[in-house]
Amino acid sequence: MARQKRRQGEDINISFLDIVCCGFGAIVLLLMITKTVQPVVMEKTVISLDALVADLQQTLFTIRGETTVFNRDLNAKHEQLSLESKRIALLKGRLAGLEQQYASIANESAEEDVTRGKMNLALQSLTTEMERLLGENFQRKNNVIGGIPVDSEYIVFIIDTSGSMFNYGWERMMEELISTLDIYPQVKGIQIMNDMGDYMFTNYRGKWIPDTPGRREVIINRIRRWNPFSN
Repeated sequence: MARQKRRQGEDINISFLDIVCCGFGAIVLLLMITKTVQPVVMEKTVISLDALVADLQQTLFTIRGETTVFNRDLNAKHEQLSLESKRIALLKGRLAGLEQQYASIANESAEEDVTRGKMNLALQSLTTEMERLLGENFQRKNNVIGGIPVDSEYIVFIIDTSGSMFNYGWERMMEELISTLDIYPQVKGIQIMNDMGDYMFTNYRGKWIPDTPGRREVIINRIRRWNPFSN
């Protein structure tokens, strides 16, 4: 009876071992069936990540270097733009000055035209007055004194004020001017300008200087040091 019980216990243990072995074998078989990739070696993975980080750092350094170059070029462009802006402002100032100078010249030209017209009108009036005083049948004689007709009532001196004239012929010119004034002790008007059209007395621009002894003395004293520009 005891022998029969021991045999039954051994049969149970063997059956349990069979079940365990079958289960373990089934697990191994499932692992073999589901295996699709090679096992990953952790050490190689760490090495690959380090190489990737190194590449990314090198790329970052390259980008930073290019950024520095671009910023330097950008600053140079800003400086160049600032210089060009200053140059444009300077050119605008010069243009405004030239425009103002042109307007001034245009105004002077217009004033000269007006003066010329007034002088023409004065000449016509003078001719009419001379005809009235001397008669319509009066004929002008060719006699001249100092280059001026003897019957002239107005005298205009046009004086060369260039450097050569002022340095070498000024005294002779003054002698001729004084002699001419002495020849004509009394006229209705005098005018003096240089070869550039500049008046000796700007307040008498476009009109006659009254002929008086005091005015003649002022003219002679003024002309000694009168030296306006002439080309």
